[in-house]
Amino acid sequence: MKKFNTTAVCIPSKHYMVDLSERVEQIKQMVDDGKYFTINRARQYGKTTTLDALETRLRPEYNVLSLDFQKISEANFKTEEKFVKAFCRQTIKKRKKASIPDKTIESLQEIVDRKDNLAALDELFDIIDEWCCSSEKPIVLIIDEVDTATNNQVFLDVLAGLRADYLEQKKDPEEKAFQSVILAGVTDVKHLKSKIRPDDEHKVNSPWNIAADFNIDMSLPEDGIKSMLDEYESDHHTGMDTIAIAKTIREYTNGYPFLVSRICQLIDEEVSKTIGLNGAWTDRGIDEAVKLILAENNTLFQSLTKNLECYPELKTSIRSILMEGTKLTYNAQQDAIVQMQMYGLIRNDHNMVKVANRIFETMLYGLFLSDEELKQNVFSREGELAKNIFIENGKLNIRLIMEHFITTFTQIYGPLEDRFKEKDGRELFLLYLKPIINGTGNYYIEAQTRDQKRTDVIIDYLGQQYIIELKIWRGDRYNEAGERQISDYLDYFGLTTGYMLSFNFNQKKHPGVQIVHIGDKTIYEGVV
Repeated sequence: MKKFNTTAVCIPSKHYMVDLSERVEQIKQMVDDGKYFTINRARQYGKTTTLDALETRLRPEYNVLSLDFQKISEANFKTEEKFVKAFCRQTIKKRKKASIPDKTIESLQEIVDRKDNLAALDELFDIIDEWCCSSEKPIVLIIDEVDTATNNQVFLDVLAGLRADYLEQKKDPEEKAFQSVILAGVTDVKHLKSKIRPDDEHKVNSPWNIAADFNIDMSLPEDGIKSMLDEYESDHHTGMDTIAIAKTIREYTNGYPFLVSRICQLIDEEVSKTIGLNGAWTDRGIDEAVKLILAENNTLFQSLTKNLECYPELKTSIRSILMEGTKLTYNAQQDAIVQMQMYGLIRNDHNMVKVANRIFETMLYGLFLSDEELKQNVFSREGELAKNIFIENGKLNIRLIMEHFITTFTQIYGPLEDRFKEKDGRELFLLYLKPIINGTGNYYIEAQTRDQKRTDVIIDYLGQQYIIELKIWRGDRYNEAGERQISDYLDYFGLTTGYMLSFNFNQKKHPGVQIVHIGDKTIYEGVV
């Protein structure tokens, strides 16, 4: 029986996975066109699985030399001689899969066997050129995990050699070189020129500026997730609505391959133990799986948080987007934005910077709020102390939460002053809410409505959703518009009850919570 897989490469015969054939055909077209390119995507974005499927697809028409730079130690990237020998050893191991002729293997082995350690890149390229000339099939070079090499000068020299062969072939068709070169990793190799010897004039231009743009979408589409779930359903007969489940998983993950597979894996292997397999493949089961993911210290989260700590300006930018509602225009020439996208933290959404997916948003909110909790924030402590009174028969009493928050806020801050910002209210309310639902529910900020004027907090708690709009009071007319907006939003979620929390500077205000009816909707409006 197949399983969901979140470690290493996914194998179609062993694992439930989204069909990659359309994506592979798009990449193959680039190979057919003789393109040299880089597949740079964030950690655990399905690069290796895609390369494995691509290699299988190319073999009938091409000889494919597929290498993994993780298998070459860091010490072997330090000098040209060591790298050439290591490259030769790795290539020799691929002799059968890549159909490398005996003469080429003998030449590579001669370099490996040298006692004096002498070996030069130009020798290696001469051997490769001879192989390309004698091969009956065009040769494709695939190198995975190029990040292993990106901080070393010798790798730049390798790229320069590949670039020289590519240009010679373009000028003279009689010259033979690799049909295509594909480099895969997190780092965009085009930017390596800024990392090594920036003072060298001959390194001003990137040695990989011949690379074609790789714009193929590698996220998992909703219909692809559905097809994967259909296969699972045919094996397990859970009765799940595969269309609805695929839609919800896509909404949480934005198609991030690891997160899609991890949700499914946790539902299948963990959530089903507590609520049964049939109950697990529901919205509640997805909520439980997301809760488990957010509680993990998995390698993907470790990578993201490490990058935030290594690049404080990235952390500041992300925090500003989430906690302050800052709007940041997407700019491909802005280094911080490029880095955030390269590490998988953000995406380009209609030329605006948005956090990559809902799970990352929630994880980052938790990270930033934890920073405040470590400062012994009183709102977090008050929420923790009072949390037991807010749960009735497995449901949250949001009205009571707002009432207690308003009381706590008034006791600590007194009347609102003009210097108070909406971001402060958002952060304080989330700090109060976090310990109440922690371990049982999740929350996220709805990206479609987040702006400088209003914020919708969506809470998922034991399979039930609650919508709370947070905003600064800007008069009766604006408030009425907000009521209509949240009413429409409740329709979208199929709910009849919603909540609004306004931070009001009017001295004649009446703090507390009142009920407002709009059509068939009930809205609890809280005023701080």
